[in-house]
Amino acid sequence: MSIADNKRAHFDYFIEERYEAGIVLEGWEVKAIRAGRAQIKEGYVVIRAGELFLIGAHISPLGSASTHIHPDATRTRKLLLHAAEIRKLIGKVEQKGYTMVPLNFHYARGLVKCEIGLAKGKKQHDKRQTEKDRDWNREKARVLRVSS
Repeated sequence: MSIADNKRAHFDYFIEERYEAGIVLEGWEVKAIRAGRAQIKEGYVVIRAGELFLIGAHISPLGSASTHIHPDATRTRKLLLHAAEIRKLIGKVEQKGYTMVPLNFHYARGLVKCEIGLAKGKKQHDKRQTEKDRDWNREKARVLRVSS
């Protein structure tokens, strides 16, 4: 079950591989995510000291957050993957043109997970072609609906 999707990632990048990563969250963040207050459109994944971190994802705190906690909506969150997967990602990201982007937050066995994608950036003409394909599929479906 998806919580928050990054639709912009599919428009800006060719997603080549997908990985499911755990996220280190605080209690107020889990409650806010369950309330649907997460947004990952501007998020990205970086590698620091052999670990993955999610930067720029926005989780708005609930109004009923505890008074002794000062929530930071865009704090850096650590992503949890197996060491072999991290080594594989580090090797591929160091190649030219690859980056890691968060694709969505979802539930897996009651836990909040982040799906990250190994992506290669699209050029402007690729984006235009994506729009043309989307428009053609929409027009094709409209014609089929009218003719039947």
